[in-house]
Amino acid sequence: MMRIGVISDTHGLLRPEAIAALAGTAGAAPVDHILHGGDIGREEIVDALERIAPVTAIRGNIDTAGWCARLPETVDLDLGGLRIHMRHDRKTLDFDAAARGIDVVISGHSHRPLIETSRNVLYLNPGSAGPRRFKLPITLAFLQAGQGAPRADLCTIID
Repeated sequence: MMRIGVISDTHGLLRPEAIAALAGTAGAAPVDHILHGGDIGREEIVDALERIAPVTAIRGNIDTAGWCARLPETVDLDLGGLRIHMRHDRKTLDFDAAARGIDVVISGHSHRPLIETSRNVLYLNPGSAGPRRFKLPITLAFLQAGQGAPRADLCTIID
């Protein structure tokens, strides 16, 4: 089994609670890989996450500084036997993920955590782990890969 941490919309703020959850110091196992769904905000956030586990990050709409040029807008990758597609805003998805054989679509942007399955594709938005927006909780997610269908769980780090 592979445990993947999924975080998004940090907007320049990497909370200690998020670090603890991903590193496993909050009582769970540490993650094997971290996916950042964009709106990172500061390069140091990627550096800090890389001290926990390998990171795959994409560029969000606020990621316009020079260092962001190295980040792609979308990524397709295979992790733990899962075909994963990442893009910041799910509304821009311009293909049929099921027809393309994608197992998981990771997005962010809305700051609203969401886990839903449609046509055997898991759509996961981990919510926002950065500054609070509206009255939404501060969340990230964990994705389990390895045996059978992918499973995702939300982790509320601040209500």
